[in-house]
Amino acid sequence: MKFIKHLFAALFLFSLVSSTLAQPNPLQMKVILKKFEKYVKTEMPKWQVPGLAVAIVQGDKMIYSKGFGTKTAGKNDPVSAYTVFQIGSTSKAFTSALVAALVDEGQLKWDDKVLRHLPEFKMSDPWVNKEFLIEDLMAQRSGLPPYSGDSQAVFGFSREHIRKSLAYIKPVSSFRSRFAYQNNLFLAAAEIVERKTGLSWEANIQNRIFAPLGMTSSSTGSQAFATAENVTSLHLAEGDKVRVLPRNWRYNEWCYTYGPAGGINSNVVDMSKWLRLQLGGGAFEGIRVISQENLDFLHTPKVLALASTEGNSYYCQGWIYRESAPYPIIWHNGGTTGCKTMVALVPQAGIGIVILSNLISGLPDALAFQFLDQYFGKPDRDRSGIALAAAKAQAAQEKAAEPQRPAAPAAPLSLEAYAGFYQNDVYGRIKVTKQKGGLAIVFGPALSRMPLTHFDGNTFEASLPDFDEHYGQAQFVANPAGKLTSLVLTELNNDGCGVFTRAKK
Repeated sequence: MKFIKHLFAALFLFSLVSSTLAQPNPLQMKVILKKFEKYVKTEMPKWQVPGLAVAIVQGDKMIYSKGFGTKTAGKNDPVSAYTVFQIGSTSKAFTSALVAALVDEGQLKWDDKVLRHLPEFKMSDPWVNKEFLIEDLMAQRSGLPPYSGDSQAVFGFSREHIRKSLAYIKPVSSFRSRFAYQNNLFLAAAEIVERKTGLSWEANIQNRIFAPLGMTSSSTGSQAFATAENVTSLHLAEGDKVRVLPRNWRYNEWCYTYGPAGGINSNVVDMSKWLRLQLGGGAFEGIRVISQENLDFLHTPKVLALASTEGNSYYCQGWIYRESAPYPIIWHNGGTTGCKTMVALVPQAGIGIVILSNLISGLPDALAFQFLDQYFGKPDRDRSGIALAAAKAQAAQEKAAEPQRPAAPAAPLSLEAYAGFYQNDVYGRIKVTKQKGGLAIVFGPALSRMPLTHFDGNTFEASLPDFDEHYGQAQFVANPAGKLTSLVLTELNNDGCGVFTRAKK
């Protein structure tokens, strides 16, 4: 499973079906919720999701909240509406809300140049660097490859290092011309917030959002998650099995390094208050958090994310705008290694839903759209079944595309020939070392060890123990004279950052 490629990925589900504008009355709503509950219970086992929680907001009221399944697979520990989950990339909308609040205060403008507020900000293209605006940081139209440099957090690199690495990542499209999902640019947005306020991103989230909304069970950081009283376990799908991750799992920290892009912990009761703020035009119980004007800006399309005959989707500012009948849907999902989240709302209808789950899967997305179909009286579609079939087809396609070791692989060089240091500008200096008759790579500030198994010639299979046993390939490259000159780590090269030049000791 290619976790880094998919962890933050948005699952785009689209339909545009004619519908009556009439909203369900209380009796109809009761029928809808009963049917929806049955659907949740039916679909969870198909996806092997141990537990999830749902809250629904109508107008300015949470009308439904409930937990399903268990916090820990195989244990009788029920999820409740108060169980805390990691909410992943739905944290992005919290960061964009902080920026919007500073725009309300006159400390920023959406069309300010980033360099005005973050002078050391640097993209590889000088013109793009000069023209980059505040709104571009959260609009997913930078021209960079999707998920640029995301693996840095896994290997222990800091937010500052990740921000600085932007200077070395080459674009793959013209600036503002194409959608490509990023996490690193939200770190730059958060840094601007910190400099303007003199407080950390975490403190701003607490003071400007959690406190006024009364989100008392919500937090930032791995320590808060680990010590929460009513908290889910994290789960990892491995083939047909689901593994419970230990609380002290060494890779727990990465999503909190990416905090402004994916590091909030919450439950559905608290998240219902966040939905009420969105449906309330930026105000919550008489407290103005964001102006209506700037909330609308956060929900307004900035770049086409996916064109579809059934309705297009656009990225906004930490939100996705999806064309749909009778009204557009504003939504975003999120995934960490052990949780999957979906938040969706229809402002014109005053309805919203949040689903938190403890396993990465397409189920929360499917359930949210299934509920909205029911709410607006659309024809029944088994959205979970459709999504599950697509997920299985994609998994089969990825498995079929995996390199197959030749029946008679070419022999490698002596292991000593590969040992040594390799480096690039994004991941710095790594060490290839001989161990127990094989090779391993020692990587990043976390000193992660990546064992290598011979595959063919100068190519080795890589693994990251306790995270991904198939972590791409390590391909050593030799010049015509047979001297090794570089190393390509394929799992890190989807964004062009996986090529390491051999360095002197």
